[in-house]
Formats: sequence, C-alpha cells, structure tokens
Amino acid sequence: MKSLSPSFIEKLRFNENGLIPAIAQDWLDGAILMLAWMNRASLEETLKTKEVHYWSRTKKQLWHKGATSGNTQKLKGIRFDCDADALLLTIEQTGIGACHKGKRSCFFNNAAEEYLQDEISQLPPMDSCSELFKIIAHRQSFPDHGSYTNKLLDGGDNLILKKIGEESVEFVMACKDDNAESIANEAADLLFHLQVALASHDVKWQEVLKVLENRKGAPRRQ
Repeated sequence: MKSLSPSFIEKLRFNENGLIPAIAQDWLDGAILMLAWMNRASLEETLKTKEVHYWSRTKKQLWHKGATSGNTQKLKGIRFDCDADALLLTIEQTGIGACHKGKRSCFFNNAAEEYLQDEISQLPPMDSCSELFKIIAHRQSFPDHGSYTNKLLDGGDNLILKKIGEESVEFVMACKDDNAESIANEAADLLFHLQVALASHDVKWQEVLKVLENRKGAPRRQ
C-alpha cells in the first residue's frame, strides 16, 4: 500500500459528534463488509498501524477491529465521497469475517423475503465473476444433479478440460470474425468453464484475483 498522508483528514466533514461513517469494502472482489464510525483519532491510528481502528459509539473509545476476535482488517486504501462526509475503506479482512455474528459481511439479511432462506443470497454482493464462482462453489457443496455445473464437476478433468479447449477455440474464432457480441459471449463461456476447473481443483477465485492484484505495477515484460 502506498503511504497515505494524514493531511486528507483536514478535508473531511465530521458530524456534530466529530464522527464520520466508514464503509469497509473487500480489496479484491468489492464485497461490502460492514459500516462503522471513525473520528480523527481512529483515522490517525489506522494510518499509523495500517490496521483499521473505528470509534465505538457505545463504549466511547477507540475500537481496534479484531483485537479480541482475530478478525482484523488490514488497510489497503481510503477514499472519501464528493461531499467529504463519508469514507470508503479498502481492506483485507482476516479471520472468518467482518461481522460479529460470524458472517463474512454484516449485510447478510436480504430484503427480498423469498430469498431469506437461500444460503447463497446471505453472502455479500460482489463483482460478477466472484458472484459466478460463488454459485459454482455452492453447486459443488450442495449438488443439483440436473445442473450443467454439476455435470461438469462430476465429469472431472476429462470433461472440464475438454470444454475449456472447445471454448478457447470458439473464442479465438469469434475474435477472428471480429464480432463484438460473439466475442463477449464466448469470453463469458470460457470464464465460466475456467472457474469450474478452479473449483474442481479447490482453487478459490480470490486466489486468482490476488495474483492479478499483485501484478499491478510489476516490471514490464521484455
């Protein structure tokens, strides 16, 4: 993480109690994990330690997130909105998750009543590729034997890798034809089958995202 200067704090608009709302977002897949409050002291401590500190409104003291549970939050970046009265913390969540109820995200309640019992819907919304992998992983743990995903997983490498080969060729041909719609469709098919292969080999999509993130700013290839 690049060094953050505390000078930006002067631009912030704290409320009458000297507080500002802070949203914690996963640095890799964009999942919203929690909302809490910060003041000048908690911001300064966060910048100093590179671990997120909030202000507890109930205990009236600094709150080092995860100090007792081990579910700490490593700071990756800070943004503030156009009115400078709200913060977005980009963080790496350690441990089981951000929520004190043992969930990855505090936002696990779905307002759509018919989905409240759906285990998939209780996870925080993420980017589309992470959402897709979430569904594939769910199919792996709770098979729906009529699904195409489970057919692939049951077929193992022989079937999955065969499909990746086929989809790769179709993607190449779409590019050769220079058809934007076909290219997008074939790319989506290829990504899906790649993710099935990852799940089959117990490699999480987040591991791929970490590799991509770590390659940012890497030396140019010769």
